[in-house]
Amino acid sequence: MTAMENPDIARVMRHSVQHARDNTYELVDDILKVPATNYTDPGRFKLEVDRIFRRLPLMLAPSCEIPNPGDFKTMEVAGVPILLTRGSDGKVRSFINSCTHRGTNVATAPTGNAKRFTCPYHGWTFGQDGSLLAVAASADFGAVDKSCLSLKALPVAERAGLIFGSVDPNLKLDIDAFLCGYDALLEAFNFKDWHFFSSRILRGPNWKIAYDGYLDFYHLPVLHKDTLNATGMLGNRAHYHAWGPHQRLVAPDRAARELGDKPESEWTDDLVLNGVWTIFPCISIASFNGGGRGVMISQLLPGDKVGESWTRQMYLMENAPSADQEAAAHEQFAFLEVVVRDEDYDTGLRQQRALDHGTLDHVLFGRNEGGAQAFHKWTDRIIAASDEELPALFAGADIVA
Repeated sequence: MTAMENPDIARVMRHSVQHARDNTYELVDDILKVPATNYTDPGRFKLEVDRIFRRLPLMLAPSCEIPNPGDFKTMEVAGVPILLTRGSDGKVRSFINSCTHRGTNVATAPTGNAKRFTCPYHGWTFGQDGSLLAVAASADFGAVDKSCLSLKALPVAERAGLIFGSVDPNLKLDIDAFLCGYDALLEAFNFKDWHFFSSRILRGPNWKIAYDGYLDFYHLPVLHKDTLNATGMLGNRAHYHAWGPHQRLVAPDRAARELGDKPESEWTDDLVLNGVWTIFPCISIASFNGGGRGVMISQLLPGDKVGESWTRQMYLMENAPSADQEAAAHEQFAFLEVVVRDEDYDTGLRQQRALDHGTLDHVLFGRNEGGAQAFHKWTDRIIAASDEELPALFAGADIVA
């Protein structure tokens, strides 16, 4: 199935190409003011962590990061240690990475392959399915019901070759309801069969300052004039299409350049799926071509304090690169590190320091920055919603394509 066979993707691309051909552009109704304290206030930050990152499903990893039976990954989200495993049955499971004896992490490596997990503190052993297999020196320890001491399971599901999960064992919002049908579009990438090439972690400013940049083509010709826009081919406009809080950004100038003069029968998947795909609240998927077709998935997570975030950049490739392609892939990924670390995040960290002084009451998002406007409005709506109101918020979400 090609990308254009998905009616939502076809509608988005026809919309953008037609605007490009007509040299027209959609703007939102008004400028949005966002309180500057939303980026600096510890109380607001705690609300965001508690009511967004600890309450919503999140995209935790691409499926191809743990593709084989026994593969596992550890990570920390909003202070909660998580263990993702793929069992011998091929199913992904998620647990709180905490031994039910004394709470120590049962898995300490970032990734690996294991048939079982033995706590490094006292040697309690758990299976891939989280079950407690053995208590060290059990006769000395005393009688326990092992069936009641499994690792704490967390909600998890694979959709579109991506692993979604929650740090809340009692998740109130169904993962499919949260996705608002957006995963049906992401299926066009076929990520489940892609190759996990490399990853790294970057320090950034407040998670929203960092994420604002992923929703903004306005800055591309200015901030990235010597890197991404060295050829002068990037414009500063974007069309925004939303599925609930999840958005896709399409550059109309690129649509005109690459698709405008071609019949739809010649619109290839790599061109149709270009642009930036975002998954609320913290994921960006951007297409590149270095050593072959690839994407960089950026996963932003809040740090321990309001002015700090951490971004895990993951480079996926449609096919495992040959020896000749590998150098080009590393070069592309290294280039993207410079762009994000030395331009986007360096600017964001300076922005953070300036806002910390408290001399600005608001920051502004223009009529041409509809993606960031939608992001901040969704953030406010979710924070304000009770647990009981949350499912209805997504069930009634506007889906615009």
